[in-house]
Amino acid sequence: MTHTLAMEFPSVIAAPMAGGPSTPALVNAVTFGFIALGTCTVEQARAWLNACEPPFGANLFVPQPAPAPADVRSVARRLGQPAPAVRSNYAEKFALVLDAAPAVVSSTFGCFTRSEIAQLHAVGSEAWATVTSPAEIAEAARRGVDGMIVQGPRAGGHRATWSQHDDPAQDSLEALLTLVDGPVIAAGGVRGPEDVARAGVPVACGTAFLLADEAGTSPRNRELLRSDAPAVVTRAFSGRWASGVETAFTRAHPDLPPTYPYLRPMTSTNDYCLVGADRGELLTAPAGEIERMLTG
Repeated sequence: MTHTLAMEFPSVIAAPMAGGPSTPALVNAVTFGFIALGTCTVEQARAWLNACEPPFGANLFVPQPAPAPADVRSVARRLGQPAPAVRSNYAEKFALVLDAAPAVVSSTFGCFTRSEIAQLHAVGSEAWATVTSPAEIAEAARRGVDGMIVQGPRAGGHRATWSQHDDPAQDSLEALLTLVDGPVIAAGGVRGPEDVARAGVPVACGTAFLLADEAGTSPRNRELLRSDAPAVVTRAFSGRWASGVETAFTRAHPDLPPTYPYLRPMTSTNDYCLVGADRGELLTAPAGEIERMLTG
């Protein structure tokens, strides 16, 4: 298959939302969407890829260096939970996306290697990287990605810093976009058609689709999203900086050490609802209707 650069994206893209909200039904209901494979099982990834209708994108979490075992044990004692066993299934998922050959495969928490980029090109997929800082933009360009998803500080969910130990850069989304020389998608803070028009480039929207009929957002999280609880940026959700609905747990544990991905299994009984800042009143409707609202 011949690889071609710079796929033509619509003005609004459904961003990958790991942990449940992204579903094949949501991806298939919009012009272009990403299925989130970062936290699912290999079996789920296979089924979801088979259920998505082209063209679509797939997102993978780049494996992280293991945190210090002492930190994991310390957090487990603090939360009164056993320290979980965690095994990476990245290699199996990467093999699945090579078989599925979606139009775009994007990375979060890091960048594909040159070898991985070549493998994606060989099956006709574009390789994109999520970036949050000038240094990440420069390194992604050096590795030869086809485009970048630039995540600004107002994005919901996890900040996609390549190192979980780094505090997220506070450069504005607009400033970061000027540093990218090539195809780009903007992410963070898009709530309506004015934001889409102001970006001037395709935008990835996650928060706006959380209450879509086709989203896999849990009933409890739909309740939280409709509440007046504010969003907070904290390490409490997973040990990585993330933006989500403030809860009793986030107030009690604002300073948990960066132990991703070990922390999440230890907090599974707590409210866990990732969302961007200033969400306002989210639209509950079919995803196609939300897309039309965003495009004006």
